[in-house]
Amino acid sequence: MTARGTDRHERLAGVLRLILLPLVLLATATLSVGWLITRPLHGAVSQEAEVSREIAADRTPLLNTLTDLGSSLSDTPVIVVLTAIAAIVFRLVFKRWRESVFIVVAVWSQSLVFLLTTVFIERPRPEVHRLDPAPPTSSFPSGHTSAAVGFYVGMALVLTLHAHRHTVLKALLWTVGLAAPLIVASSRLYRGMHFLTDVTWGLILGAVCVAVAGHAILGTPLFPGGRRRLTGGAKARA
Repeated sequence: MTARGTDRHERLAGVLRLILLPLVLLATATLSVGWLITRPLHGAVSQEAEVSREIAADRTPLLNTLTDLGSSLSDTPVIVVLTAIAAIVFRLVFKRWRESVFIVVAVWSQSLVFLLTTVFIERPRPEVHRLDPAPPTSSFPSGHTSAAVGFYVGMALVLTLHAHRHTVLKALLWTVGLAAPLIVASSRLYRGMHFLTDVTWGLILGAVCVAVAGHAILGTPLFPGGRRRLTGGAKARA
């Protein structure tokens, strides 16, 4: 193996360490919180059921429609298609894989932690009339919410890094990027699909995955070129 090839493998191994170790810790934390919610703290957390009942009692046809749209922002097929499109567009526009790899890792890392958690943590969904079909996965955490953070916040991060000095554009991108997950979280709570702690941890889970992927892929020399700002023009291109 050439020196250049060895160097690339070492950089790749370093990035994987920056991703895998934090995700293992995140999965451990998520499983621990889920265990606390469903076991020793079940009595205290069960008060959330009253919150769900109060929300269900105040439903209106208009909010039913709006939250249906809000929840659909993070339906699995939607996120899968949008992530694939974003990865392709990033590759074509930026002429490198860095941003494409980031958005895929940000979205799918939260999905892996979510799926692992639902295998071991079996939290029933709120005992209210649910406005959506209940998937077979556990109520904890909210996969819709974590996926929304992974994609929409991830997109905002990539696009603002390339927005240069366009302050208004950056503000708009972050407004959309942060609003979308909050809309999804509130919609899932309103529609009786999750408890408050489910969507809260979903927000945390997604945010940590974006931070981990951003630090490992956007902030480390995964590709030739070293640590350089993404906004550094042609010289920063890998």
